[in-house]
Amino acid sequence: EAYYVDSCGKRWFRTGDIGEVYANGTFKIIDRKKDLIKLQFGEYVSLGKIEAELKSNPFVDNICVYGHLYHSYLVALVVPNQLAVVRLAKRLKIDYNSFSELCENKQLISYLKHQIRRHGLNARLSKHEIPEHMSLCCEEWTPDNGLVTAAMKLKRKQIINRYQKSIDQMYENSDNNNS
Repeated sequence: EAYYVDSCGKRWFRTGDIGEVYANGTFKIIDRKKDLIKLQFGEYVSLGKIEAELKSNPFVDNICVYGHLYHSYLVALVVPNQLAVVRLAKRLKIDYNSFSELCENKQLISYLKHQIRRHGLNARLSKHEIPEHMSLCCEEWTPDNGLVTAAMKLKRKQIINRYQKSIDQMYENSDNNNS
């Protein structure tokens, strides 16, 4: 239903947004309901909030954070900033033949994971809001390939479908390391 009627008879339009109402009667939209998920131990996390914070890292062009009720941690699909990552590879003396090969380099991934984790902590994200594992996606996400809208908002379902194998591997590798 498009409208909700509260106990006072006031009609509200359902947008799917989550807001805060202030004492002076104004309100601020702070999140989208569909971007809230619950992790294994009951923590609710806002994927949009986390993505906005982590996207401000200079190594990140785009990011899609994923979590599942059956896991206690998040994982992330990261589209790295190509220029920043190539410069970093030179600094770390990493040899590579292509950008896609660079995106699979374990040393680079480990370094970026550490940088993104530190960035999240500096942004005051909680430990459970910081992705435990990440996979680099060398393909840029554009409206043409259907992974973002014309306004550059994530098409979460399409991204998850495209990278499901990477998501599964991030969880499987962690599960295998913990057993």
